[in-house]
Formats: sequence, structure tokens, C-alpha cells
Amino acid sequence: MALMPVADALSAILGGADPLPEEMVALDAAYHRVLARDLASRRTQPPQAMSAMDGYAVRAADAADLSARLKVIGEVAAGRPFERKVGQGEAVRIFTGGVIPDGADAVIIQEDTAIDGDHITITEAAVPGRHIRPAGVDFREGDVLLRRGRRLTDRDLSLAAGMNYPELAVRRRPKVAMLATGDELVMPGATPGPGQIVYSNGYGLRALAQAEGAEVIDLGLAADTVAATGEGIRQARDADADVLITMGGASVGDHDLVKQSLEVEGVTMAFWRIAMRPGKPMMHGRLGAMRVIGLPGNPVSSYVCGFLFLVPLIRALSGCDRIHHIRESALLGRDLAANDQREDYLRARLEESEDGTLTAVPVNHQDSSLLGNLAAARALVIRPPFAPAAVKGSRCEFLRLPE
Repeated sequence: MALMPVADALSAILGGADPLPEEMVALDAAYHRVLARDLASRRTQPPQAMSAMDGYAVRAADAADLSARLKVIGEVAAGRPFERKVGQGEAVRIFTGGVIPDGADAVIIQEDTAIDGDHITITEAAVPGRHIRPAGVDFREGDVLLRRGRRLTDRDLSLAAGMNYPELAVRRRPKVAMLATGDELVMPGATPGPGQIVYSNGYGLRALAQAEGAEVIDLGLAADTVAATGEGIRQARDADADVLITMGGASVGDHDLVKQSLEVEGVTMAFWRIAMRPGKPMMHGRLGAMRVIGLPGNPVSSYVCGFLFLVPLIRALSGCDRIHHIRESALLGRDLAANDQREDYLRARLEESEDGTLTAVPVNHQDSSLLGNLAAARALVIRPPFAPAAVKGSRCEFLRLPE
């Protein structure tokens, strides 16, 4: 089978990935969930004109010059409106958040007044509307302030609460099951035997999926046998996983049995090699409604493929309004040779000069096993297939990695 272009592989993975059903959750449980419906305010904020400062509510015409002497006829605190109308030559003591009483059209802050018994004199002339928050200055009933497809931030939750929503309709979290394979793997903290390595791939990938709002099911490590791998695949299916991620065993060696195991379990394979570096031995198929992505075992390949393919899939299933990674532009930080038929994703540092110019500097060693370089990278510089040699200082495109 010929190598599949990256764009075609992503299209195959995202094909038919409609948003999952919605569910109602309490506001406190809605952080980082994806909104399933547009949210229109149920109220006007503020509902009435309110004072923005502590001071005195007055008629601006009565306090237009410094000779004004006004009689204080009452007090307004937040939540306790004043029932009378402010007449000529009168003032009402008011506190921040208090409703502006009828007749008043300005607030003089307390620092600009002097108290004389039940009267005040002023040291700053009143201006109509000053220190008053008009009704609806924040938002009005019926205003659509949060759109479906938005991943809710902490500030969005405050806004939704202010709009008078105790719960929100959000998309169900995608369930992502992760299964690692390989007799050579031992868990962190163990002492590797001869030829063994410490398992690392799942930690970055689980964090990547969780940061996108997925519910992650860790299926652990499976031995390099069809039976053990098949057992893990069945566990994912029985857990109603929306996505199964396998790690390792995706190449063509005698001990790379994941593709065989998937086919034994009934997975219909769409592709199993793609034209990219790192990550050529990546697979994709489906088992009923469950989507399967087989990632390479090399840790950098595994993470880069997860970033490029799993993240957009989670976003699509979550109903996000932005599915694809945003391509940015920078100056290239070093010379690069011409590329071959595979699309390259070079791990790179990002450097910003004092004038704001951004430079992407690919690390010197791009081997797909080098976790140190991956951890130090802040971006992936994209090199299209058959791209000609590029010189330092020319423009390049990159994808920003999560911080």
C-alpha cells in the first residue's frame, strides 16, 4: 500500500466524526466542556442604573458649580433601593452597586464632598451620567453571549452564572482508550532488564487527550502477542470507547502484531502507513462506532501523531468550533536540506526578538526517539513533501505545541 498523504489521512480519521450527544451538567462541572447550544442571557445586567462609586446621587443641574449645598434625604445601599424621588436641591447617600434613585442623574464621589450636618457641599461639579453604570451596559436579556462549540473557560462560567444559568448543555466527553504494546516496556520506577526500556508514551498522550477534554481509559501494557493485544482491544470495545489508541507494534517487523490483532478483532483498516516524518507506521481503522488509531512505538513519533491526528478527532467529537491546528509563520532559524516524499514535522525552539520577530529553530537531532528534544521544543516546523532546500532567515510555517 502506498504512503497516504497527511491531509488524506486526517480526512479519513475525521470522516463522519459528528459531535457526540449533549448532556446537562451543573455550572461547576462545565469548566473546559464544549457548549452544545448557543447561550442567550436570561436577564439584563445591570437590571437598573447603578452607582459605580461610593458617594452621593444628585441632580447634575443642582450640583453644576462649587457653591451648591444639597440636603441629604436618605441612603441607598446595594440591594436596598431608595423609594423616593430626588428633588431640587436634594442628594442621597449611595454606595457602590446601589440603584440610582428616580430624579438623580449623576453621582458625586465622597472624596469630592464635605458633610455639614444633614447637608453636603461639593468640591467637584457633577456631570450627567458620571459614575453611573446604565442598565444593560454589560448585556441585555436575549443577547447571545456564548456560542455552541466554545470550550468553556473560567471566565465563561462567571458570565454564564451572571446570565442566570445554573446548568449548561454540553457535549459528552469523548472516551479515549489507550493500549500500549511491547515486551520491552517496563513501568517508570522499575529497573529495566537487558534490552528493556521505560514506558513513556502514554503519559504525554493521556495528558494531551485530557487537555482536550477527553475521558481517558488506561488499558495498560499488553505483551507482544495477538491474544494479549486482542484482549486490550475487546476491553476498549466493552468500555464503549469512542476512540482506541494503540501504541507500538505498528511497523512491519515479525513482532509488530497490532495490525494483525486489530484485523482479527474485526477492525476495518483504512490505512497503515502515511507519508510523514516522524510517524510513517501509523494505522487507522474502525470497529463499529469505535475509531482506532495505531501509533508508532517511538515516543516522538507517537506524540507528534497524537498531536496531529488525535487532537483534531477529539475536538470534532466534542463539537468544538475549531478543529484544526492553526498554522503560524516565522523566520527559519537554520538552513535545511531539500525534503523527500514525506512531510516533515521538525521539532523546533521558538525565539522572539525585541521587535517581536519570531524565529523557529529546528533542533539539530530529529531522531524520533529523542524525548529531551521533544520536551524542549515549542513548535513543529512543517516541511512539505519535496520542499526545496531552505536557508536561514526564510519564511517557514509551524504549529505551536501545547504549553
